[in-house]
Parts: sequence; C-alpha cells; structure tokens
Amino acid sequence: MSRLGTYLNDHLGGATAGLELAKRSSGANKGTELGAFLEKLTEEIDQDRETLRSLMRTLAIGEDHVKKLAGWSLEKVGRLKPNGQLRGYSPLSRLIELEGLTGGVSAKRALWLNLERLAERDERFAAFDLPELLARADRQLAQLEQQRVSAASDALSEG
Repeated sequence: MSRLGTYLNDHLGGATAGLELAKRSSGANKGTELGAFLEKLTEEIDQDRETLRSLMRTLAIGEDHVKKLAGWSLEKVGRLKPNGQLRGYSPLSRLIELEGLTGGVSAKRALWLNLERLAERDERFAAFDLPELLARADRQLAQLEQQRVSAASDALSEG
C-alpha cells in the first residue's frame, strides 16, 4: 500500500474511534445542551468519515478493515478507564471524552489541510470541498473548546 493509502487508512481508523466516542458521549449527555452539541458533532463526524471513504474510493485506495476494527476496539477499551467513581458516568468522564474528541478533530483538521495541499497538484481531489471540510473542523474545535472549559470547571472543582 502507498504511503498515502496508509495515511488515509490510519485516519479512517481514527475517524471510526472518534465516531464511536462521539456516539457514546452524546448518549451519556442526552437531554442537555452538551448532548445537543454532541449529537450534531456525531452527525458531522459521520459525514466527514463518509467523505474520507469516498475520497479513498476516488483515489482507488482500499479500506484496511483491520485498522477500522482497531479504531472501533480502541474506543471500547477506553471505556475501562477509571473516572473517579465506582459506577456510572462522572464529570471527569465528560471532560476526558471532550479532550479525546478534541484530539480527534485536531487530527482530522491536519488531514484536510494536508489533502488540500495535495489537491493543488492532483485533480482527483477537485470533487471534494477541502476548504469547507477544514473550516468545519475549525468550527468544531472552537465549539469543543467552549464545552471542554465548562466540563473542566465542573469536573475539577473541589467539593
């Protein structure tokens, strides 16, 4: 597999993990302002993941199902992390999930930026609105940061 193929499959695995994390976090916060934000973020992550898959098809790059499974599995294993209480969801869980989502969206932003540079010399990228994908990642990061600051205050305050 080419380096580009490996790179895109690595991001596909990461996008799979990010989608699972967003779904879990959205469900755990259902009925709240954060839950509404996470529901929309989940939809966008799913759309971005599908865009990546479409781009890979356009470039004739096959999907590495092992990497997708690894991304899915990694998110499931991440649920075993202690969260400051014996059972259930805690404010610390919320903070850690938002930080994980921030890391994933930051990686996705780097992907779109790198592909935007490749698109300057490869017409196969013309069907994909990479500047808009990059702008959406920037919006997601700004919104995640607002939510993270609030979650940190709740999770880390004493008492």
